[in-house]
Amino acid sequence: MEHRFFGDSDLSCSVLGFGTWELSTTQYGEIDVGDAARAVNAALDRGITLFDTAEVYGPYHSEELLSAALGLRRQEIVLVTKVGFDFDEQGHTLGRNSRYDHIIAHAEGCLKRLNTDWIDLLLIHWPDHNTSYMDPIRALADLKQAGKIRHFGVSNFGPAMMQAAESGLSERKGHLTANQIGYNMFDRRTEHTVLPYCLEHKIGFMAYGTLCYGLLTGAFTPETTFVDWDWRSKGSAFGLPLFQREHFLKELRVVKRLQELAAGYNKTVAQLAIAWVLSHPAVTVALVGMRNVRELEENIAATDWKLTDADKAEIDRIFQEEDVPTYVT
Repeated sequence: MEHRFFGDSDLSCSVLGFGTWELSTTQYGEIDVGDAARAVNAALDRGITLFDTAEVYGPYHSEELLSAALGLRRQEIVLVTKVGFDFDEQGHTLGRNSRYDHIIAHAEGCLKRLNTDWIDLLLIHWPDHNTSYMDPIRALADLKQAGKIRHFGVSNFGPAMMQAAESGLSERKGHLTANQIGYNMFDRRTEHTVLPYCLEHKIGFMAYGTLCYGLLTGAFTPETTFVDWDWRSKGSAFGLPLFQREHFLKELRVVKRLQELAAGYNKTVAQLAIAWVLSHPAVTVALVGMRNVRELEENIAATDWKLTDADKAEIDRIFQEEDVPTYVT
């Protein structure tokens, strides 16, 4: 499998990354934990080297399940996790917190749950607008200096936020290795903002939501519903109305046509979605949730597919003809 470097750093990984939000068994539909653990090991065997998690997934469930699934194989991977939230004693999320002392303490929690002495890439999960953006980055730089993390970065930060976050770093302490943010055919809000900024400033880009939270798997129908505790049941996906009924039905028409396009290459719509994300020159890794070995094999088969300009133009035409926005800003 192809590997790419994160910006100008020495950190590299497979272009397909294993996203583990779906291992947070209280947030993302129903899964078979045993199947997911087998998929983790099968992913390693098939060349996937990056595994992405976060303390808020569950919270804590995803980190714990990933650690158990990896076992003695932790050293074979690029391990990514994220911090920056407060929780109550019952594990409910209370809000963002990126203060220096909080980041230091919660990084220690991640190390313990993941049963590791170091984290390859630690990210600030969301910008905390009540704290200077420099504050958490200073904490991450100190964690790196202490040998507890190898690299640091952010998630869901815009260009101005990234610039502010880095403004207090000396050259000796380095700079951001990565930004992780949503990017897929239905959500292109980063195309003229974050993606070019990362490319210009040599910052790796981790695309999450590659399959648009299930929309681009081909598994949904007009009858699809979500259980109350599945976050998609609220209708909104990171500020977009993707799962509201009227939008959802129009999106399914787009997915049907994308399936037909992919079938012409003997591929699936999920493989088309992955290949599309990986076609952007700023993208380092496309993160995809994989609940079982079957999904894993399907996703891996997308990594050697190079879309042509004509393919991408046809995708854009489908969206235009079905009058479905891609939210380009």
